[in-house]
Amino acid sequence: MQKFLFGLAIAALLLGLVWPWIGKLPIGRLPGDIVVEWENFRFYLPITSMLLASFLISVILWLFRR
Repeated sequence: MQKFLFGLAIAALLLGLVWPWIGKLPIGRLPGDIVVEWENFRFYLPITSMLLASFLISVILWLFRR
């Protein structure tokens, strides 16, 4: 459990350090993400972004298990 929490803290630290550059990536605005805008309503469904995030998390977890 200690290793997991230490790894989580390191990951959070690294994420915080690279956050300014992550905001410039087009994640969340990919082709395939659905945006519906009306006068007083906005609906956003990031299908492509969710698939990409799921794939990346799966690859990372697979690499850690090896």
